[in-house]
Formats: sequence, structure tokens, C-alpha cells
Amino acid sequence: MAGPERIVLGMALLRILAGCIELAAALLMLRFNQVEVAFRINAILGLIGPLIFLTVSSLGLLGLAASMSGGSILLVILGVALIFLAVR
Repeated sequence: MAGPERIVLGMALLRILAGCIELAAALLMLRFNQVEVAFRINAILGLIGPLIFLTVSSLGLLGLAASMSGGSILLVILGVALIFLAVR
């Protein structure tokens, strides 16, 4: 498998992993059936979600780096940083 396909596969697998984590967390919330526990699980998801986003974005940037100018890459990095600032 060539370079770009591996990057896309990695991005997709990370998103599938994130979805499985979200689904497992939802099932745990239902299993425990307590607001306090559900709130704690949700807080953990709040930490995992941005890490997955940042990792997938980094993989995408890595794949695009060869075909983008330095200025374009900087703008994408700035965009990702602004997303993190906006949801803060």
C-alpha cells in the first residue's frame, strides 16, 4: 500500500476507534444508570475527543505536506488551533 492510502487508512481507523470508544461510553452510561457516573464518563470523552481530532488532523497534514506550500500548511495549522480556542 502506497503512502497516501496508508494515511487515509490510519485516519479512518482512528475515527472508527473513536466511534467505538463513544459507543462503549454510551453503553457504560446506560449500564450504570447514574447521572454522576455518566457525567464522569462524559468528562473522559471530552479529553479523548480532542486528542483523536488532533491526531487525525496531524495525519492529514502529513499526507498533504508534500503537495502544499509552507503558507498553506501554516494556515491549516492555524485553523486547527482556532478550533481548539473556540471550543475552550
